[in-house]
Amino acid sequence: MDVSLIIKVAGVGLLIAACTQILTRAGRDEQAMLLSVAGTVIVLVLLAEKIGELFGTIRTVFGL
Repeated sequence: MDVSLIIKVAGVGLLIAACTQILTRAGRDEQAMLLSVAGTVIVLVLLAEKIGELFGTIRTVFGL
């Protein structure tokens, strides 16, 4: 696994966590929740290629 991918995911996580805390303390809970969901989607998009490689490897190993 590439180290830069891990750093990107951690960076997005830290940024989203900080923004979510700020929005929650400002009383904007709905927007904080939407920001958390958006952060999750962003991370899944970043990891989509690696997840595809994982499923390809599983198919190869089990001969599916």
